[in-house]
Amino acid sequence: MSIESILRSVTVRCDPERAFRLFTEEMGSWWPVRTHARAVTEFEDEDLKVERVEFQTFEGGSVLEHMSNGETLPWGEVVAWDPPRSFVLAWKPHPRPTPPTEVEVRFTAQGQHTIVELEHRAWERLGEDVEEIRAGYSEGWIVTLERFRARADELAA
Repeated sequence: MSIESILRSVTVRCDPERAFRLFTEEMGSWWPVRTHARAVTEFEDEDLKVERVEFQTFEGGSVLEHMSNGETLPWGEVVAWDPPRSFVLAWKPHPRPTPPTEVEVRFTAQGQHTIVELEHRAWERLGEDVEEIRAGYSEGWIVTLERFRARADELAA
């Protein structure tokens, strides 16, 4: 069974090197942690918040959510690293016993701008809950990439 990838893109007013650094090293400055974080989905009844998001910028590194109670929760692992062109994550920001999906982000220069393309794939790994989970990401990536675009534009101003 093959399930169509989610494809999303934004254009930002900076070169690929700057866009790549903003997406990775500075992820915590734009990621919508109030709505798209494990602290929200897994600990909604507790008084916890995300202190910071860490993106370890090397193959084999992790994307980590550091919470106010001192816990660190993984979101994914860097499985391919090609700065400033692209990276691929084994994406699993949850504790469910399913394999990770894959998120690839590509950065392509277009004049004074950069096209940032996100592909979220390998949905067939998730089993029976795939449609509900995929639908959430289909909308969530729009919100998330808009926050990224807004932060890039803010820094370019």
